[in-house]
Amino acid sequence: MLALRSLAFNVFGFGSVVLFAIVLLLCFWAPYRFHWFMCVTWCRLAVWAAKFFCGIHVVVEGEENVPDRPSVVMIKHTSTLETLWQVTYFPQTTWVLKREILYAPFFGWAIGLALKPIAIDRGAGGAAVRQVIRQGREKLAQGIWVTIFPEGTRMAPGQTRKYGVSGAALACDTGVPVVPVAHNAGDLWQRRSFTKNPGTVRFVIGPPIDPAGLEPREVNEKAQAWVEATMHEISTVYASTRDPETPGRG
Repeated sequence: MLALRSLAFNVFGFGSVVLFAIVLLLCFWAPYRFHWFMCVTWCRLAVWAAKFFCGIHVVVEGEENVPDRPSVVMIKHTSTLETLWQVTYFPQTTWVLKREILYAPFFGWAIGLALKPIAIDRGAGGAAVRQVIRQGREKLAQGIWVTIFPEGTRMAPGQTRKYGVSGAALACDTGVPVVPVAHNAGDLWQRRSFTKNPGTVRFVIGPPIDPAGLEPREVNEKAQAWVEATMHEISTVYASTRDPETPGRG
């Protein structure tokens, strides 16, 4: 039954994304607000489909921590669900992503049109960081939030790597807060996994980090420490791999 429900969701998801992408591409001439509306609509549809077909329920904690101005969101990246959810939850946003994603037929083309992302060459080092700062500054000035998956790729549940510095550098350059987000989506919807398991996904929004007086490295360390400690609290996979000496959030 789990395999059948996952199959139904995958078929629905693939078919709907192609349909929405075609509509977007045919309406390339439409105002940007239409492209964004279509993007949010499909993401909401996909999150609903995960609940309908696979029994994945979403709850949000820490809503009071969302700033009332455009900010930099640093969100843990373990599955596809968080990429969909954050589009539906936060105000108009854009992503920092590797430029190769934009080459993917339909899906990548639609992302380029609807999100107008900051597409970087991850091998460019300092040049990529400068690109994020330059383009991110423009996005924030337009009232658009910037979402960064700081590990650079989807991580297996229970794993992490040093967070990339570009999001923290952008926050320090512009003075906007960093909003850290942790979740346990990877417990139910693992990367490269066909099956999606039923259960509840908790998205926990942390207190915003004010970059004033801090170096990008310090902002990054604060964000990673909070996210990873929270992951150990809400993820059963993280809990099973937790070093007993690793402190929680307190």
